[in-house]
Amino acid sequence: MGAGGRMEREQEREQERERVPHTKPPFTVADIKKAIPPHCFEKSVLRSSYHLIHDLVFATIFYYIATNYIVNLSLPLQYLAWPIYWTFQGCILTGLWVIAHECGHQNFSDYPLLDDTVGLILHTSFLTPYLSWKISHRRHHANTASLERDEVYVPKFKTGRKWFDFLLDHPPGRVLRILVRLTLGWPLYLCFNVSGRKYEKFACHYDPNSPIFSDGEQAQVLISNAAILAAFYGLYSLAVAKGAVWLICVYGVPLLIVNGFFVLITYLNHTHAAVPHYDSTEWDWLRGALATVDRNYGILNYVFHHVADAHVVHHLVSTIPHYHGIEATNAIKPVLGKYYHFDGTPIVKAMWREAKECVYIESDPSGKGVYWFNNKI
Repeated sequence: MGAGGRMEREQEREQERERVPHTKPPFTVADIKKAIPPHCFEKSVLRSSYHLIHDLVFATIFYYIATNYIVNLSLPLQYLAWPIYWTFQGCILTGLWVIAHECGHQNFSDYPLLDDTVGLILHTSFLTPYLSWKISHRRHHANTASLERDEVYVPKFKTGRKWFDFLLDHPPGRVLRILVRLTLGWPLYLCFNVSGRKYEKFACHYDPNSPIFSDGEQAQVLISNAAILAAFYGLYSLAVAKGAVWLICVYGVPLLIVNGFFVLITYLNHTHAAVPHYDSTEWDWLRGALATVDRNYGILNYVFHHVADAHVVHHLVSTIPHYHGIEATNAIKPVLGKYYHFDGTPIVKAMWREAKECVYIESDPSGKGVYWFNNKI
C-alpha cells in the first residue's frame, strides 16, 4: 500500500511538471464562456459586501485582542502571542487586499464608482496606489506571458542574467532571494518596476509621467498618490500617539505579511516549468492567458477568496466575481483539457522548487517564439 501510494504521488508529480500545450488551442474564448453557467457572471453588491464585512469583522476582532490583551501580557507571553496575531491578521488582511483587487476588475458590483471607492479605501490602507496599480494590472491581464508587453514577472533570458545571479545560485542564495522577494518585492516593483516590463526610461507607479501610464491617466495617479500621502500622515499620527513599536506590532508586521502573500501568490500563479512564455512572433491573448497555474493553499484558499486556486479562469474571464471562481473553474476544465494546469505541490515546497528551477528562459527546441524556464548553468 505504501509503495502504491508513493507511485501515485510520483505520477502526480510528473503530471504537475508536464508541459502544457503551446500550440493554438482547438477552442475559443467564446467556447470557454459558453461552458460557464450564466449566473457565474452576475455581480451581487450584497454578496460582495458580505465578504467585505466578514473580513473587516475578523480584522477588527484580531485588532481588539492585540490592543486590549496582547499588549498587557508579560514579555515572555507576548513573544508567543504577537506572532500568532501577525499570522492571523496578515492572512485576513490579504483577503481584504484581494477584495480590493476584485474592485480593480469592477467585480465588486455593477457600479464602477462604488467599486473604485471601496478599492481605493482598501488598497490605500495597505499603502498600495489603487488607481495606478489598476492601470498596470489591467495591462498585465491584456498581455499575460508576453515577453515584450507583460507588466510583471517578466522572466530573464539565459544571456540576460547578471553577475549576482551566478553568485546566488546555491541554497543560501536562493533563501536570500526568496526573503527579498517576499519582504521588499512589492515596494520595489511599485517604486522601481523591479521584475516588471522593460521600458525605455525609468518606470514608477507614483510618477504620473511614467511610461507605465498613457495620456489621460495621470490624474488617476495623482489621486492614488494623494490617498497614499493621507495614509502615511495617519500612520505618522498613530506613531506619535501610540508609539512606533505599537504601530509596527499592530500594523507594520501584518502589512509585511500581506505584501509577502500577495507577491508569493502572483509569483507562483505565473512561474512554473510547465507553462510557456511567448515573444511577439507567437504570442496571442488566449495562449498567454492559458500560461497560468492554479495552486492550492488549503484553508487559505477560502481566506484569500480563491485568488490562487481559481487564477486560470480569472485570466480567461476576469469579469467573474471571486465567489463564482471555483464553479467556473470546474466548468471550463473539460473545455481546456491539457491546456489547464493545476499544481497541488505544498506551497513552501513549490516556492523553493520554482526559485531553484525557474531561473531563466530558453527557446523551445521546435522553433522560435516559445520559451520555457530552465536552470542549467
